Amino acid sequence: MKNKVELLGYYGSDEVIACSAWTSTSRELTEEKKTRIEKLIQNLWENGHETPFEKATVHFLIDCDIASHIHLLKHRIASINAESARYKELKEDKTYIPNDWPTDWQEKLAEYVNAGNVYYRHCVSELTPILGRKRAKESARFFKTYNSQIQSDVMLNLRSFANFIKLRNSEHAQKEIREIAQEMLKLVQNIEGNPFEHTLKAWNI
Repeated sequence: MKNKVELLGYYGSDEVIACSAWTSTSRELTEEKKTRIEKLIQNLWENGHETPFEKATVHFLIDCDIASHIHLLKHRIASINAESARYKELKEDKTYIPNDWPTDWQEKLAEYVNAGNVYYRHCVSELTPILGRKRAKESARFFKTYNSQIQSDVMLNLRSFANFIKLRNSEHAQKEIREIAQEMLKLVQNIEGNPFEHTLKAWNI
């Protein structure tokens, strides 16, 4: 299965970010001040005044391999809830196979993963009467591989989102997380009405 990204929603806009910055003087938003929003946001970002960007958020639902999920966790401020194999038995075997691998290696990985999934189910079943269902479920996860897919609910403020995109939409990032970052950015760029137009321009990414 391919990794997937869905934009669930967002809060804020360039205007919300600008008003947050203007709180130090006056939040009153006149027509004249609206014409200065683009320049203000550019100046804020260029000069490291990044707190106002925390007042806007983006919210995603992401289905991805566990290796990429770990990359999501390694960022400064992200609110993440994820599918848990501790609280439930994973009935569906969702697996990511790299599409840039030769076919024979894709088949080898699929075979390896399938064997782990079989052991996972046997482990849950046979350890439940010995250890109890909770411990059986949480420890049987050791048979799940890094390419097993889980679903995550991910929210980032715009300051953290910029940090994430800078690091993960990079030629140095792992292919899978880079593709996820690219899709996240694309979804935000294509929000109807382009509410973060000036913010995205200021990032120059």
